[in-house]
Amino acid sequence: MLGFSSGLPFLLVSVTLAYWLKENGIVLKDITMIASAGMTYAFKFVWAPLLDHWRLPLLRRLGQRRGWLLLAQLGVFVGLLVMAALTPRQLPLFIAATLWAAFMGATQDIAIDAYRIEIAPPSAQGALVATYSLGYRIGLLMSGALALILADHIPWVTVYILMAAVMLLPIITTLMMPEPDVRRPAPASWLEAMREGVIDPFADFFRRYGWAVAGLTLLFILLFKVPEQALVGGFIGPFYRDMGFSKTEIGAITKIYGVWIGIAGAFAGGAAVARWGAWRALGACIVLGAISNLLYLLLIAHQGHLTMLTLAISGQNFFEGMLGPPTVAFLSLLVNRQHTATQYALLSSLVNLSGKVLGFFAGSIVALVGYGGYLVITAFSVLPAMVLFLCLWRRFDPVAVPSS
Repeated sequence: MLGFSSGLPFLLVSVTLAYWLKENGIVLKDITMIASAGMTYAFKFVWAPLLDHWRLPLLRRLGQRRGWLLLAQLGVFVGLLVMAALTPRQLPLFIAATLWAAFMGATQDIAIDAYRIEIAPPSAQGALVATYSLGYRIGLLMSGALALILADHIPWVTVYILMAAVMLLPIITTLMMPEPDVRRPAPASWLEAMREGVIDPFADFFRRYGWAVAGLTLLFILLFKVPEQALVGGFIGPFYRDMGFSKTEIGAITKIYGVWIGIAGAFAGGAAVARWGAWRALGACIVLGAISNLLYLLLIAHQGHLTMLTLAISGQNFFEGMLGPPTVAFLSLLVNRQHTATQYALLSSLVNLSGKVLGFFAGSIVALVGYGGYLVITAFSVLPAMVLFLCLWRRFDPVAVPSS
């Protein structure tokens, strides 16, 4: 249910939102910028220390993790309702509501990631990641496929109201689940709180790995998901529409069929981690994911052809799903449990940042080089990350291989 809660709002402030904006006559350049509200997720490390070191006064009885999680889920619920009330006709206020929903969705992800790492020992993280991924994909199915198909028959306003109502299910889950048993000593002063909450989580990472390895690792994390993230946001929806596909066709193939292909990929990625370790599985999945972006070139050559759309989605979603488990496994290995929320938020934010920046300018790039040129750029953007992967091989391969 937490995976579902995390997946539901993500498309509603990015890919699904782009269809609504396009139907209101907004040009691609503006769509890709507005639908990049999901970039908020890439900066969640900025306020993550609050979730590690400050309990919400009115929700103190729920505990540190559940209190923040409930606040974030209620924020998403309200944000989606306000988006529905305003509609893109009131664009400035609508953008503000979208940013609020994205901010609360990112806050929710910080709390969920910290909860997952703290609720069980490292040996159980694989199972938790698998079940989280399943729920996340179902959330994407709801806010992607179902939302698009519904939008062919009912107004977008009603669709967003329904999506907000669905958020009540994970809210109930948060009220019922246990709080992790993690003790954090209260800081003696404001200055100590700032040091423990803001400075120590970042300094700790460099202390444990050294400046050289830590710097290369952060740069690698910043770059290796660029090919995947460059297709998330405002680019892909208008691309499908310009290739001649209806919203129902897009919803059925890319969101219903595609989600289950992604789930199959996630299980394959989990098996790869178990067999080869997080590091080796990560390298293989990075390369395969980047190459799969080129499958979308088939749609340019065969516009409106459902078989080609199915083929492209099969490859891209499978390898995107396959990349998830080794990514989460590798990032979880790097985290110190004393600073769970802050460090994981920083690392997972860096994973998505560069690709989202590229996606932000996708409309402008497409105007210069066309859809095909942009897709080729996203595929070759993996090369710097793979150079860093080879440089870091000797440091992380022995650590990432699981013991028998």
